[in-house]
Amino acid sequence: MKRVTLALTLALAGGLTAQSADAQTLKTVKDRGMLSCGVSQGLPGFSSPDDKGNWTGIDVDVCRAIAATIFNDTTKVKYVPLSAKDRFTALQSGEIDVLSRNTTWTISRDTSLGANFTGVTYYDGQGFMVKKSLKVNSALELNSASVCVQTGTTTELNLADYFKANNMKYEVIAFGTIDEAIKAYESGRCDAFTDDASGLYASRLKLANPADHIVLPEIISKEPLGPMVRHGDDQWFDLVKWTLFAMITAEELGITQKNVDEMAKSDKPELKRVLGTDGNLGEQLGVTKDWVVRIVKSVGNYGEVFDRNVGTGSPLGIARGINNLWNKGGIQYAPPIR
Repeated sequence: MKRVTLALTLALAGGLTAQSADAQTLKTVKDRGMLSCGVSQGLPGFSSPDDKGNWTGIDVDVCRAIAATIFNDTTKVKYVPLSAKDRFTALQSGEIDVLSRNTTWTISRDTSLGANFTGVTYYDGQGFMVKKSLKVNSALELNSASVCVQTGTTTELNLADYFKANNMKYEVIAFGTIDEAIKAYESGRCDAFTDDASGLYASRLKLANPADHIVLPEIISKEPLGPMVRHGDDQWFDLVKWTLFAMITAEELGITQKNVDEMAKSDKPELKRVLGTDGNLGEQLGVTKDWVVRIVKSVGNYGEVFDRNVGTGSPLGIARGINNLWNKGGIQYAPPIR
């Protein structure tokens, strides 16, 4: 019996040592004084730079929120533009601390890449864009069409599944980057361009005459997009995960950039707990008690982030739809902060 007890004790001690050894990302980021965040090479609404190199988008705001949580300073982020092909290698190698790059959560990615998804920033689905002059009103009319697509994404498999399921023929014209695929589509090298629906709206803005192109109504897949972190560091996994959950919770509780300081004075138990005037939930994550205040004051709640980047307050003008909160007709939902 003593041997069993000793063995269990040693195993637990070893596990704790390994866990402690693995929990290095937050320390590394703090010591470096900067978060390294993998983003796209330029997708309006999600992550794209302006002519001065300033990055904006939903995925960018996730990075900014993490920096606010750690440093109370959203400028302490290094944005690393990555292609669809290179994004996972950059995360695995430690070149970046978090991948926030319109990436679809799938079982194969969750199990084979040595990484964890930390939540869903945008519920999306794959669609098609065509020129109005083609006079096509449905994806079911694309039999024998040529389709431009970016390699290294889930879109290629979804495309094959859709055409096979509907007994249609098609030709794939694949490119290494999204910009190459868009350019080829616009030049007439293919009849249609396929991507996540949000990406189609973003890409349409890059075309010389956006009004000459339409996004077809069919959505042919589920594409839950979210950030990824490496396996093996639960502290960092928790921090990135709960940063997103904090933004969603803030919207649900009506906490905004404008009223967060006033809300922090509330005597309501839930607001006190979330905004750090009661308890030590932030410290359990390895940051300060006012971590949610930092996030909302610097970046906004989830609804504010959505609206200014891809929603009605943005050039994309995408309706909230299923990205609305669970209590407003959507499926966006965060576990309770308690």
